[in-house]
Amino acid sequence: MAETTKIGCVCGQTRLEVEGTPIVSVECCCTSCRTAGDRMQSFEGAPRTLTDYGTTPFVMYRKDRIRFLAGIESLKSFRLSSEHSSKRVIASCCNTPVYLEFKGGHWLSLYGGLWPEGAMPAPVMRTMASDLPQGATRPGDIPNAKKQSIGFFAKLFGAWVAMGFRNPKTPNTGEINA
Repeated sequence: MAETTKIGCVCGQTRLEVEGTPIVSVECCCTSCRTAGDRMQSFEGAPRTLTDYGTTPFVMYRKDRIRFLAGIESLKSFRLSSEHSSKRVIASCCNTPVYLEFKGGHWLSLYGGLWPEGAMPAPVMRTMASDLPQGATRPGDIPNAKKQSIGFFAKLFGAWVAMGFRNPKTPNTGEINA
């Protein structure tokens, strides 16, 4: 059996377990993630979502390798606007960002803040660096891809193949206006 890791919201009410290694750990620079990160950070008592240089750390896992252990009832989702098909989910107990789900996606992008300090898998790339405002700086410690690379999409496709082209459902969530 693959190794499991327990993660959760800041207050501990919402808990998850992830199995095995992630698809990939990244920092997203896109305008959508930066806008959502700003909004989520403004919620009362919410932890910081964005890095000092404005990226959003994510650890991407296959949906079939994520189990919700407690706190499903506190999960609340929002979309940046009615035109956006992706949804972001927070644990409303303490306003901790939990995951980003792309419509039709077979993976969840779990927010880096779910891992205890120092335990999150290190990011291997930044994506969508071309969306950063002109003059924005970011470290050169990992690749800063202007868009998502072919390798990035290959990892996602490989995970979907390994899942038998399935797309497991995520928990039903309430909605919030954000």
